[in-house]
Formats: sequence, C-alpha cells, structure tokens
Amino acid sequence: MSEIKVDTLTGKTTANDITVTVGATATMSLEQGLAKAWGHFEGSDTTLDDSFNTASLTDNSTGNYTANFSNNMSNVNYYGNMNATDTSVCSPIASGYATSSFRFGIRSSAMGFIDKDDTTYLVSGDLA
Repeated sequence: MSEIKVDTLTGKTTANDITVTVGATATMSLEQGLAKAWGHFEGSDTTLDDSFNTASLTDNSTGNYTANFSNNMSNVNYYGNMNATDTSVCSPIASGYATSSFRFGIRSSAMGFIDKDDTTYLVSGDLA
C-alpha cells in the first residue's frame, strides 16, 4: 500500500482540473465530487453544532432556515439536500437557491413547519 502526503493538489493543465479514477475505468472530477457546504444543528435553537462553508444559519420562522455560505456558489443550479430526525419531510423552500445561501424547511407528516433536533444539510455544486 502506497501513501501520498501533500498539502496542496493542483491540476497540471488547469488548477482545479484533477481527475480521479473510481473503480476499474470510471473517472470523475475531484472538485465535482466534494461537498461544498454542510451543517448540523438543533432546530430548536439553530446553533450550528458543526459545519463547513457556512458563515451563519438564519431562523426565518418555525422549521424554515437559511444556510448562508462563507464562499458563494457559482450559480443557483446546485444540489441541496437536508435531513431531520424521525419521519419529517425535508424540502427546499420555493426560490430557496441563491448563490450566497440555501433556504430549506422541515415539515411534519401533516405538512406544517416544525423545528426538529439533529437537522442536517448538504450542498454540492460549483463554487464561484
């Protein structure tokens, strides 16, 4: 087993163009395969327990949050996912994708907004 220890990876042709072989023949862009933002918080107080690329978390109203990015996304065509404990319904809020933030909500099975503990979100896409 070989081990490589480096502080920085830079593409040979273009700085952010690093291809990784996955399996026998499949390849993918290293940059595309990385999460660009994520966070974990308790819905009752919106204090981030841990996060990446999140400057702050806004509590818009019960069960309705906005994760504000430290570094913007390049456009609004990114993927945002969220999760909460039990059988809650998690979904992006209409017009919730902005280059500087991601707005999402947690609903009960009856579709009313609720605060839930152990709420998480994950954002994938291109940084600006």
